[in-house]
Amino acid sequence: MNFKLNGDKGSKENVVVTLPGTVDKIIPAVGNQPEKAQIAVEGAEALYREIRVDNTMQNVAGDDVSLKLGAEVDVTIEAKPEATKSTK
Repeated sequence: MNFKLNGDKGSKENVVVTLPGTVDKIIPAVGNQPEKAQIAVEGAEALYREIRVDNTMQNVAGDDVSLKLGAEVDVTIEAKPEATKSTK
């Protein structure tokens, strides 16, 4: 696990953790629901290891793209400092 501080547009320092993950399933679109990518998050508890997200995103050129099965990804969780507490 990597913990770091990340500037929030130069104003406050956000707390960030980034965990590695792998796309382990692509769930086809059904009805009006978009295609989903299931990501296995390393370091998460067994019951909560998989998350599903819409498999629709854009690259830097603005083109629509989607994740491939087996893709290695980073899952980032970010919180404002006031949403955290000291563990000491």
